[in-house]
Amino acid sequence: MIMNTASLAFIGMWEAILIMAVLLIFFGAKKLPEMAKGLGQGIREFKKASNEITNDLTRAIDEDPVKPVAKAVPAPEHTTPAASSATPTEPKH
Repeated sequence: MIMNTASLAFIGMWEAILIMAVLLIFFGAKKLPEMAKGLGQGIREFKKASNEITNDLTRAIDEDPVKPVAKAVPAPEHTTPAASSATPTEPKH
């Protein structure tokens, strides 16, 4: 049997009543408002975060690109050749 997935997205009145009755039985009348409040706060926080990300991305796109700053390359250190090219001397006894 092939089901139309678009029809699964919509629930009827009796399905909604059945879902509410099951939730009421499982969680009780006192817990449902608390759960709905928490769900509402979660949705609000999600929308706020997604709006902030969208605004940040829009702002970043609208800004002028920052030119990279070239790092200064340190000059090589010069060592005195006396220490490296000197001929070894024999130790005195």
